[in-house]
Amino acid sequence: MDHDDMLFSPAGVEALRTALTRAGYTSHGIAARLGAAATAGVARNDFRAALRATEERDPLATLIRLFVCEQVEPEPAVAAALAPLPLAEALDAGLVERHGDGLRMGLDLEPYGDGWWLLSDVPASARPGLPLPAEHVLGVGGATQTLTGATVRRPVETALDLGTGSGAQALHLSAHARRVTATDVSARALRFAATTAALNGLEWELLAGDLVAPVAGRRFDLVVSNPPFVVGPGTTTHVYRDSGRVGDAVGAELAAAAPGLLTEGGTMQYLANWVHVTGEDWGERVSGWFTGTGLDAWVVQREVADPMAYVDLWLSDAGQAGDPQRAAAWLDWFDEHRIEAVGFGIVSVRRGGHDDPVVRVEDLRQRVEQPMGDRVGEWFDRQDFLRVRDTDGLLAQRYRAADGLQLRQEATMGDEGWAVDRQVLAMPHGLRWTEEIDPLVLALVGGADGEVPLRDQLALLAAAHDVAVDELAEAAGPIVAHLVERGIVEPVVG
Repeated sequence: MDHDDMLFSPAGVEALRTALTRAGYTSHGIAARLGAAATAGVARNDFRAALRATEERDPLATLIRLFVCEQVEPEPAVAAALAPLPLAEALDAGLVERHGDGLRMGLDLEPYGDGWWLLSDVPASARPGLPLPAEHVLGVGGATQTLTGATVRRPVETALDLGTGSGAQALHLSAHARRVTATDVSARALRFAATTAALNGLEWELLAGDLVAPVAGRRFDLVVSNPPFVVGPGTTTHVYRDSGRVGDAVGAELAAAAPGLLTEGGTMQYLANWVHVTGEDWGERVSGWFTGTGLDAWVVQREVADPMAYVDLWLSDAGQAGDPQRAAAWLDWFDEHRIEAVGFGIVSVRRGGHDDPVVRVEDLRQRVEQPMGDRVGEWFDRQDFLRVRDTDGLLAQRYRAADGLQLRQEATMGDEGWAVDRQVLAMPHGLRWTEEIDPLVLALVGGADGEVPLRDQLALLAAAHDVAVDELAEAAGPIVAHLVERGIVEPVVG
């Protein structure tokens, strides 16, 4: 993309950056100006305290009132806050627009992350009652934050953002990738992304086209995507939401494309919806996406919605909540295909070059602590550890119980006191795994202090329980492999 594809001229981008920098219009600058209480209020869309804190119309106060509090501000104050960007260029680019006797934001200009700015369309909440345009460009929402937090943040040479929108994921990729490529089917979205890149002094390769089509034949070390994943009959009314694929096909399509997109050892992570069909196992459905790909895959289901709640959510999101005919048609399609629920989650795959890839599909609703990117990277690392070790190799290793690991017991009071019915190991942080265990596993984990190899632990247990050590070792091998995969016990290196 060249400069003609931005919302502003190159000089206009420089002038806007100067204005924002001078005013201190950053996440930290706004928080310092407003104070903790008003900042917390803004997060709840309660602007009262923020408006009181910005009654003096200095440039930062005006920018906060205009772009954060969604107010109509006097034209002279806005012109002064945006200077040296000419007001005429701000109006021409749509950054601000005339409304009543003043100006209001025409685009969302959001301080983002640590010193970035992100340009996107004004959210539906700021224009209540108005449906979103077909090529509406989203800003930072819940899905953006989910993918951002789940992405493995290790240094890479090349990274790709499929369906970049306003460029939020590409901004994060720029922090740990030497070269960033981003695609989008929407030419309008690419103009926003180009402007976001330039405003932050970054250079991205921006390519127009549907999902992977613009990068056919190329490979990347890291691929991320927050695609238009919404499940429906395949019609497209909003490009940020609708892929044009029927049902959950876009998730399967990305899985199939991943082997050709990734370098050896490369990782791809994307958000997806998948259908829960009556009488079918949703996990088997999603696992089937990776059959024959040769990819290690870890799919984490974060949420599940029934069709009514799902349709209400996405119609409201696009400003279409008052359209009962559209809702009825969508729900009829769900009924026709026996879809009883829709799952949402994170897909992480890796091109490991193995003939026996590991595929795990798990429901971790309410149990994932963000950010989980480090956890994803560690999960793949543990797969590497396990892949090169047979039972003898596992038994020769020393292990340490994970930090913070908890033992939870359920017991029933009887004639002879408390009788333990159930014992569960729980990880209080990260992925918050829980694992019901028997006395043998409890003894293994309890003795995992990193000092002696597992084989020596088993010899002591075998003697204490009068069983053959080889018999105990045979049983312990797969148990330990499972505990390692979960991160409940960690190999001691060195």
